Amino acid sequence: MSGEQRAPGRGEGSTASAGPGEVTATGLGPWPGEDPLEAARIIRGELGSPHLPFLAELPDRGVGSDALGRTASLLEELAADVQPYGWRLVDRPGKDSRRAASALSTDINILADVAGAEESSAGELKVQLVGPLSLAAGLHLHHGERAVVDYGARRDLAESLAAGVGSYLTRVSAAVPGARLVVQVDEPDIAAVLAGTIPTASGYRTLRAVPGSEARESWRVVLDALRAAGAAEIVVSVPEIEAPFEQILAAGADGIAVPLKALTNRQWEQLAGAVEAGKRLWAGALDISAGPLPRVSDCVESVWRPWRQLGLPASLLAAVRVTPSAGLAGRTPAEATGALGRLTQVADGLNQRALG
Repeated sequence: MSGEQRAPGRGEGSTASAGPGEVTATGLGPWPGEDPLEAARIIRGELGSPHLPFLAELPDRGVGSDALGRTASLLEELAADVQPYGWRLVDRPGKDSRRAASALSTDINILADVAGAEESSAGELKVQLVGPLSLAAGLHLHHGERAVVDYGARRDLAESLAAGVGSYLTRVSAAVPGARLVVQVDEPDIAAVLAGTIPTASGYRTLRAVPGSEARESWRVVLDALRAAGAAEIVVSVPEIEAPFEQILAAGADGIAVPLKALTNRQWEQLAGAVEAGKRLWAGALDISAGPLPRVSDCVESVWRPWRQLGLPASLLAAVRVTPSAGLAGRTPAEATGALGRLTQVADGLNQRALG
């Protein structure tokens, strides 16, 4: 790929270069089972330094432990509760909102206990939250339509989320003193939000597309608040289909998390330009969509082959973290544990390639 096609050289102030000098591994957040203590012990055991352990999401526990409910519990001056059609914005917190907040507090307290009992804790920790656009797509207004239909609701949600992340990161920081905090902002619905393909409540029409400029501003509001609250690295996680890489990076994200299996050549070129500009690539190299886990060598090649084809130097592999292609909640605990072990092997394989 020529220099004209790629993004400019390394940007000043990028946090990517501040990370470890080797490929590392992490998970995307969702984890099987209902036991936060077991989850914390396994994750921190499998993803010890230099890898990136994370605070697990346990959707099997039910309402409030799903990603949407957990993020909704962080909102300031807005509240959500579960109705027959899903989470809805309400006038005051109800039992579902309180349940979500309680589950999150329990998870943070358990994390503090597990980390405090370790002889040497990992130097980093990742937490996840749903981004403002997918949050607006997932929450409903009083009349039943999704909040993403209304500009004022979208703006209020972004500002409310930005106001609520500070106390969240403060609590996490207190649980793992001295750890470098990494935040993954999940935007699973972003393609539909930007394309205007989300159906209305009636199902007969679709909601109007959100302009790209508004999406960037919503991300910027939340990312700025996360950074002010102590986040050292912020990565936005998206599906590979119609992923708006350029807009995410323009909003100030430090990197992008994306599955690799269906990326086009053009998308790889965009990601290569981002890496050259000092951004992170969280590569969803471990396909967990069906059947047994893929071989380590196949996962390594899914990163290494396009890397070399695009002319990227091996030294820039330090910008990569390898992840599963999706969350691990649908797997058994043993399979999820095996997936983390496989990821660390993939990271080792890529580091060997980097060394030649």
